[in-house]
Amino acid sequence: MLMAHPVVLRNLVEQYTVLEALHAEQGSPEVRQRMADVAYSLCISTGTRDVDTALIAARHRLPGARVEDDSAVVA
Repeated sequence: MLMAHPVVLRNLVEQYTVLEALHAEQGSPEVRQRMADVAYSLCISTGTRDVDTALIAARHRLPGARVEDDSAVVA
């Protein structure tokens, strides 16, 4: 499997976090669509099928992630 560069993963995680906050406040169709697009990119970049697992996997691959942290185990 190809691995996304950590900078790309960090960018996607940050975008999703901001969009999640905007969705909670505004919930506009544009924000929902962009959130879906970023979620899809996260899933593709991490080889996962849902955004929650993708976020865990992406954070696990970022520099500074604790090696002993098993929260990113993907079944």
